[in-house]
Amino acid sequence: MNWSTTQLIWIAATFLFFTAMVAVISSWKTRGDNLETAEGYFLASRSLPGYVIAGSLLLTNLSAEQLVGLNGQSWKTNMGAIAWEVGSMFTLLVLAFFFLPQYLKVGTTTMPAMMETCYDKSTKTLFSAVIVIMYSILNLPVILYSGAVVFENIFDVSAMFGIQKFTAIAVLCVVIGVVGGCYAIFGGLKAVAVSDTINGIGLIIGGLMIPFLGLAVLGSQTGGGGIMGGIRFILQNEAEFHKLNAVNAWDSAQPQVPWPLIITGMFFSNIYWWCCNQSFVQRSLAAKNLAEGQKGAIYCGFLKCLGPLYLVIPGIIAFYMPSIQDKMQAIAGNSGVSLMDQAYPMLIVECVPWPVMGFLAAVLFGAILSSFNSVLNSASTMFTLDLYRSVFKPSASDVECVKVGKIYGTIAGIVSICVAPFVAFTGNGITTLLNSLANFVSMPIAWTILGAIIFHNIPKWAPKLITVIDVVFYGAFLLIAPHYPSNPSEEIHYLYAIAVLFFIDWIVMWACNKFAPRKEPLVLKDVGAVDLTPWKYRKIVAVIGIIVAIAIYILFSPLGLAAAGEPTSWLSIWGVAA
Repeated sequence: MNWSTTQLIWIAATFLFFTAMVAVISSWKTRGDNLETAEGYFLASRSLPGYVIAGSLLLTNLSAEQLVGLNGQSWKTNMGAIAWEVGSMFTLLVLAFFFLPQYLKVGTTTMPAMMETCYDKSTKTLFSAVIVIMYSILNLPVILYSGAVVFENIFDVSAMFGIQKFTAIAVLCVVIGVVGGCYAIFGGLKAVAVSDTINGIGLIIGGLMIPFLGLAVLGSQTGGGGIMGGIRFILQNEAEFHKLNAVNAWDSAQPQVPWPLIITGMFFSNIYWWCCNQSFVQRSLAAKNLAEGQKGAIYCGFLKCLGPLYLVIPGIIAFYMPSIQDKMQAIAGNSGVSLMDQAYPMLIVECVPWPVMGFLAAVLFGAILSSFNSVLNSASTMFTLDLYRSVFKPSASDVECVKVGKIYGTIAGIVSICVAPFVAFTGNGITTLLNSLANFVSMPIAWTILGAIIFHNIPKWAPKLITVIDVVFYGAFLLIAPHYPSNPSEEIHYLYAIAVLFFIDWIVMWACNKFAPRKEPLVLKDVGAVDLTPWKYRKIVAVIGIIVAIAIYILFSPLGLAAAGEPTSWLSIWGVAA
């Protein structure tokens, strides 16, 4: 990137303008809010409307790893990566219709608090400690590092300022950490949610620019001319590369998602992420009423269905673009370079004109810091309410809790900033470790909450039992690393293990409820926290959402675009010899 001084000044100015605008609007929207109470600081005084919840849910989920990772997966494989986006529609409907009414009914502030309501204090303390440690020591540094790498790869900060790559990444970690920490520590959840909503609008605008700009460049490089030329080029080559197919064989190798997992392992894993994960669910817990909470979850489902446009399709475009193919070949021999991680940054550099690069940088910056400040706010919330007030000082006032939350958030932010740059020296180890640890506790957390809602006589020790079972089973699966019997060269996808664990936990919970019932049945009482009148149009809009999700899969299948050029056999796609 050989930008002139004038271009660099313009890019910096537009970046700072949009970033500052988000901060000013967030500050104005939260003026007068009472941040001295625990509910006001950690749950935005239960005042969030549906559209804010939807935007904040989307931006909390969207991270630098997704922007680069999913597009990298589609560059390497095909449209199968849409499962991570479109598949979320179904679990967000589960949140809206099943989990959220129960959460708001009991007025819970955190997932561990819900566990205490249903079981006992030791259960809450156990999961609180595990989640806080995961968020603070693993999630936050990885988010900072991955975000810094995105900016370094796209904007080549090290070359721009004549510094080492490690130094550039360290500086970027500080910038993202400080800005994100300011929202989370000093503004509370509402400031985080409002900034997420504004950044969400910018992301939709900026993100949707990329595939159209990319198609236009692809069309010009391949002689087709314009956006339609790029589309024609991709369709003409579909018969050879099968990039537009999202339905993969049952024994597909990672990072592909085998088709049975879309309705089993991935769906069950998403129940944890969207329905039981504190950093996501906290936005819904802050809804002004059940109707707004349901709107937020369902609206977010529609936004996730837009995800393939900026999280998957750009990777397909990068695969076909001749200039990117040349660059990939040039760096293919470099050790330690992941070609998958280069696809999206290269496409940005290749197709985005410099006058809008500053705006796009601000949008990406907002998406990256959103993940950071959301996790930091959630970690602060659980540490303060579920550990400090519950275990160390039950008599702590709301003012003291808010103060402790800010202190903890500051310390956790500083530690993560210091640790983040050194993630570079672990290769991909810490990211792999992070994902593995999340799967160790995903089903125990999900079934601890789900079991209490379904089974009313579940004993208080049941969560501890399924935690032991899941840790042993999943740990053994990772150590043995079994291979597909029909595809011996490839390891079985880890989501198959999650699918099996889901049903094992179900059976264990049922058996505990049946043969070792608690003395008094569990009754989830309405504490009157918010109005529990459901959204009037929830069922109609949910049906529309399901139709949209199914239609997207049909579009990217052999019944749709994947049949372009030369029809692909359904039998081969489903893993059966034609």
